[in-house]
Amino acid sequence: MQPQATTVGVKLDQPTRDRLKRVAHAAERTPHWLIKSALLEYLDSAERALEEGRAVPLPGSFFEEAEAPAPEDVQHEPFVEFAHEVQPQSVLRAAITAAYRRPEPECLPLLIEQARLTPPQREQARSLARKLTEGLRHQRKQGAVEALIQEFSLSSQEGVALMCLAEALLRIPDTATRDSLIRDKIGRGDWRAHIGHSRSLFVNAASWGLMIGGKLVSTLSERGLAGALDRLLATGGEPLVRKGVDLAMRLLGEHFVTGETIAEALANGRAREARGYSFSFDMLGEAAMTADDAERYYVSYEQAIHAIGRASAGRGIYAGPGISIKLSALHPRYARAQRERVMAELLPRVKSLLALCRQYDIGLNIDAEEADRLEISLDLLEALSLDRDFAGWNGLGFVVQAYQKRAPFVLDWLIDLGRRARRRLMVRLVQGA
Repeated sequence: MQPQATTVGVKLDQPTRDRLKRVAHAAERTPHWLIKSALLEYLDSAERALEEGRAVPLPGSFFEEAEAPAPEDVQHEPFVEFAHEVQPQSVLRAAITAAYRRPEPECLPLLIEQARLTPPQREQARSLARKLTEGLRHQRKQGAVEALIQEFSLSSQEGVALMCLAEALLRIPDTATRDSLIRDKIGRGDWRAHIGHSRSLFVNAASWGLMIGGKLVSTLSERGLAGALDRLLATGGEPLVRKGVDLAMRLLGEHFVTGETIAEALANGRAREARGYSFSFDMLGEAAMTADDAERYYVSYEQAIHAIGRASAGRGIYAGPGISIKLSALHPRYARAQRERVMAELLPRVKSLLALCRQYDIGLNIDAEEADRLEISLDLLEALSLDRDFAGWNGLGFVVQAYQKRAPFVLDWLIDLGRRARRRLMVRLVQGA
């Protein structure tokens, strides 16, 4: 069994890091490899000196005496170009990387221990839960959408299908793709099991419609009378069923989406702002696939910042509304393998948007992305946080996916980043992305 490896952090100034990277590139090795090899060679030399009763050589004299390896001893490393983009890590960043695929049995004991409440905390939590539950029970009569959500919970296959439809149908402009998605999602659910469970006529009607719709759109069999009947119903009723499902899902989606435009979202949010709510507006959309996509999203973000900034009217980053941006929407190659290009091309664009937010004094949060993009998102956040152009302004924030195994370590790193940058960072926890 191999001994467990532990990361040791080494602080280097930027000129030294540049020198290290340049030499590593010339040697077709990574900076990590150079640092580790130099350390091991020095330790071997020092230990030999101790065994022979000699004085331990200082690092400077050791490297002057060390012989360079013969050219034939140097072996080419595969993927070395990709490895050059791997940055030297601090202890806290290394902890994030190490937790990426950590087995759950290793994660749970610490989390369970941290989740234990003292008796006063437990009583306080129980009291708050009771207060919230009683408040919900005494609320006005439950609406149709709330009843639908309660019946088709996210713990069921049907609930997941509905949530996928509700979100996706708002983003799909063409009929063919929309029909294909409806066929895929409602054709697999056991909608019959939900009929009659709810007091709401809307929910039971939806259950019947989804069951029939699922039956219609999933018709692939050509066997027997049932198949013939299904084909007959599908021929005449499938477009109507899809339209009904589309309408119901749009109603469900609009229950969670504040507006189709930023102006509509701002207007719809005013009533809740008056009740003490604050908003960080997200813009629904997908990752940019082309430079034209990225430019279109950038313009949309600019326009949204101007609109939010005017609506904020100088209330500041905490009292006024803010914006969340998806970095993958602003660059078509937002991936770890393209780190050098991302830092050269995307970072200035994000900095420009951040400067515009500072002009209006509204907050900008870097939204959560797919799990494999977390590291490069942290690189960009660090560069922006340490940028002297934003010194003294606390409007930069980051969205953390709380369900990830890396989340506690990301929070540790964010706290350290705030201290190093001498700024407060806005942090928002979300379940997923």
